[in-house]
Amino acid sequence: MVSKAISSVAAISLIRDNMTVGIGGFGGFSAPDEILREIAKSFEESGRPRGLNVVSGISPGDLREDGYGLSIIRTPGIIASIYASHVGMSPAIGRAVSDNKIAGYTVPLGVYGHLLKAIAGGRPGVVTKVGLHTFCDPRIEGCRVNELAASSGRQVVSLIDFEGEEYLFYRSFPIDLCIIRGTYADEYGNISLEEEALHSEQAAMAAAVHNSGGTVIVQVKNIFGRGLLDPRRVAIPGALVDYVVQARPENHPQCYSEPFRPELIGDVRMRLDMIQPMPLNLRKVCGRRAAMELKAGGLVNLGIGMPDSVASVANEEGLSHQVTFSIETGVYGGVPLSGVALGASVNPDAILQITDNFDIYDGGALDAAVLGMGEADEEGNVNVSKFGSRCTGPGGFINITQSTKKLCFMGSFMAGEMECRIGDGRLTIEKDAPRAKFKRRVQQVTFSSRCAAEMGQQVLYITERAVFRLERDGVTLTEIAPGVDLERDILEKMEFRPRVSDDLRLMDERIFRDEKMKISFAEQ
Repeated sequence: MVSKAISSVAAISLIRDNMTVGIGGFGGFSAPDEILREIAKSFEESGRPRGLNVVSGISPGDLREDGYGLSIIRTPGIIASIYASHVGMSPAIGRAVSDNKIAGYTVPLGVYGHLLKAIAGGRPGVVTKVGLHTFCDPRIEGCRVNELAASSGRQVVSLIDFEGEEYLFYRSFPIDLCIIRGTYADEYGNISLEEEALHSEQAAMAAAVHNSGGTVIVQVKNIFGRGLLDPRRVAIPGALVDYVVQARPENHPQCYSEPFRPELIGDVRMRLDMIQPMPLNLRKVCGRRAAMELKAGGLVNLGIGMPDSVASVANEEGLSHQVTFSIETGVYGGVPLSGVALGASVNPDAILQITDNFDIYDGGALDAAVLGMGEADEEGNVNVSKFGSRCTGPGGFINITQSTKKLCFMGSFMAGEMECRIGDGRLTIEKDAPRAKFKRRVQQVTFSSRCAAEMGQQVLYITERAVFRLERDGVTLTEIAPGVDLERDILEKMEFRPRVSDDLRLMDERIFRDEKMKISFAEQ
């Protein structure tokens, strides 16, 4: 048998101009940086490959301009278009989409995963309600997030009628080649993911590309002889893999934040009391109020950004063992991480394939979800995907918000720098942030209040100074923080006048004290 191992130089020689290329990874994890660096080097020296049409999920990056992941191939000319769920982890690529230099198409993360399965299975696409009445709906933007995409003539989603109900149809398309990552390979190309903190789209991408007649290239840490891998750890069979590239250690960290953390994959169990509590700040205030919505035995999704504070609060309060936190990456249990390491957990109970996880989510398994809130409007719609010309994409937000019984959107009440004092059970605003987040109309609809009304969902909007609830007649103010003035600090800072509950009350003062709240599920 001839070994499938090749050099990174040989790998990128297989990439032709204008190809549709799948690139694996999820934010700070599992990007094939060895091969991406070779692409950047080749382009610098020869101007090839160029005009690539990139397909990705949560596109890899470390939030740095000249950093890792897709930032490595940021030079203008390499990428012509990107079809992804989120492009914010690589600022240079996100800005290129925002500046209309790369045609941008963004789809819900669950749809992206299911589409890979559809391509692998020879199906024409994905039929789903996910995305109705959001920017994905072709009656609004149709997933085309800039002028280059809108003028391309490419239709990635269409509205269909099935037995009298509206659905969206996301179209399949062939993928010419993919660059993904595993941990170990054998000479035949069997791939294990045993040291990967996330099992993102690797297996589904390999199947989709192989069955499209394309080329599957996998970057790994080491290559062994055939038969030396534990078959129980093989996630991608060698029959689907064309070539394997062994990476240098510096191009194959477990995460961009740290080279390797064994507690993220179950090799060791970390004492949770070793995790330092958050300082008392706005993030913690919002996290505490959201944590008070948790129920014993619940399965709770935590979204990107401020929601990771809920995990920290739950751990500090000793509630982590009473609730299962789940992340869209397919990680269940443990204490989710934040920042570049977002998507992994300390002491996880299970690590599923991300594509399988959205089958679970879409079917309604989640009891609650705590998600970020970029801006909200008087109808209760929420935008987390586009601000001004800056477009990041929805990630798993749309799948989660259209399938979960209870939603808690959380974020600061205003946008920008704010000066305040938190303590003694009160919030004192000394200098407010400059920009309103509660708008008359959101710029882009990522969460549709119309869908929520049709599904009968419970919806809360949690900030450091006010809590709102979505009711039949609109957004209703139900709680305010001790120490704030209703008119000056809340109502005058909104672009619309919400309904004020007849039962308006103060937020629990324990939220604003620098000590454990000692909350328990018995209070609920």
